[in-house]
Amino acid sequence: MTQFSRRDVLHLMGAGALALGGPMATSRAAFAAREKELNILCWEGYNSAQVLDPFRGSSGATVKAESLTNDPTMINRLRAGEIKVWDLINVNNPWARKVMYPEKLIKPLDKARFEPFFEKMMPDFKPPYKWAMSDDGKELLGMCQRFGPYSFVVNTDKVSRKSAEDVGWDLFNDKALEGKYGILESDDWNVFNIFVIAGMDPFKVHTAEELTLFETTAKKVFKGAKLIGDIATMNQALISGEIDLHLTGGTYSVSPARADGHPNLRGITPAKGPMGGKGGISWIEVTSTVNNPELSPRAADFLAYVQAPDVAHTVAFAEGTFNPVAQMGNPECFKLFTKEELDAIQWDSLEEEMARSIEYDIVPDYDKALDLMTAAKRARG
Repeated sequence: MTQFSRRDVLHLMGAGALALGGPMATSRAAFAAREKELNILCWEGYNSAQVLDPFRGSSGATVKAESLTNDPTMINRLRAGEIKVWDLINVNNPWARKVMYPEKLIKPLDKARFEPFFEKMMPDFKPPYKWAMSDDGKELLGMCQRFGPYSFVVNTDKVSRKSAEDVGWDLFNDKALEGKYGILESDDWNVFNIFVIAGMDPFKVHTAEELTLFETTAKKVFKGAKLIGDIATMNQALISGEIDLHLTGGTYSVSPARADGHPNLRGITPAKGPMGGKGGISWIEVTSTVNNPELSPRAADFLAYVQAPDVAHTVAFAEGTFNPVAQMGNPECFKLFTKEELDAIQWDSLEEEMARSIEYDIVPDYDKALDLMTAAKRARG
C-alpha cells in the first residue's frame, strides 16, 4: 500500500478543490448573476414601468424588456441565437404550440404551479386550454393574459357601427371610401386583412390564382389609403376627421382614444366573413419561458406575479394600449375595473365579438403574401 504524508494529503485535497472549484465556482457565479436578471421579449404593455417596477422592487432583479409588434420577427430572433438572451417571450396564441415548442425555442412550465391559475380565468380559458398546451396535451407551454378581437376601427359619427358590422370588410372595396381610411402598420395582421378583404380565409394554403387576387387587392387597398402609421397616428387621424376608419385595429389600438373621451371611435368585428362564416380575427397572448441554457429563475416568478388580481388589472391598463385579460374571470380582479375602463375596452360587446372571430393562426404561405404586400406598399410611393 502506498503511504501518504499529511502534506501529500493536504496537497491532493487542495488540487481537488481547485479542480472542482474552477467550473463550479463559475457556474455558481453565473447562476447568481442570472438570479438577479430577467429579460423579456414582448408586445407593448409588459414593457411598461407600471408592470415592471413593482416586480423589480419585490424581487431585487434587474428587468429589461423589449417590445416589438410582429410575432415572426420575435421568433426569428430566437432562431438567430437570441435564445441565450431572453428569458420570456410574449407572442400570439399559435406560436408556442405550433412553432416554438417543436423547434425547442421554449421550455414547458411546471404544471403543478401554473395550471391552477387557469381555473380562475374566464370560462374559455379553463384548463387544459388548447393554445397553452403542447400538441399532445402533456406539457403546459405558457400563460395567457391579454386577448381581444382585432379587425378594423371606425368613427361611428362617420360610419355607423351597424353598417360597419353588416358590410364588414367590403368597406375597403368601396371606391367611395378611397382616401378616407388609414392602414395601421402591422405586417402580419395586414396580410390577414388583405386576404379577408379579397374574400379569402388567410389561414389555409392558397393557389397561385388566389395569391394573384391577394396581390391585386393589396395594390388597391394601399393605393386607396389616406395614410399609413402607428396606433397614435391612426387614433389622432380618426379624432381630427382626417380619416373615417382604418384597417387592422380593434380594442388593442382604439382603447386609449376611447379612454381619453372619444367613445365614438370603436373597434368593429364584422358579422360575417370568409373564415367559416366568421368575420373577425381574435388574438390571445401566450407568454412562455425561453429555452435559455441559463434561464433566470425569475422568469417563472414573473409569470406568477402577473396573475395576481391587482397586477392583472395593471397589465390590462398598462400605458400604451388597454385590453381585457383572462384574469377578469376572477371576481377579485374584475371588481378593480371601473365603469369607464370597461367601456374603454368595449366590455359590452366583447363576448359577442369573440364569438364572431376566428382565432389568430399561422398563414401557411405568409412569406409569399408578405412579399406581395410589401411590393404593393412600395408601389404606393
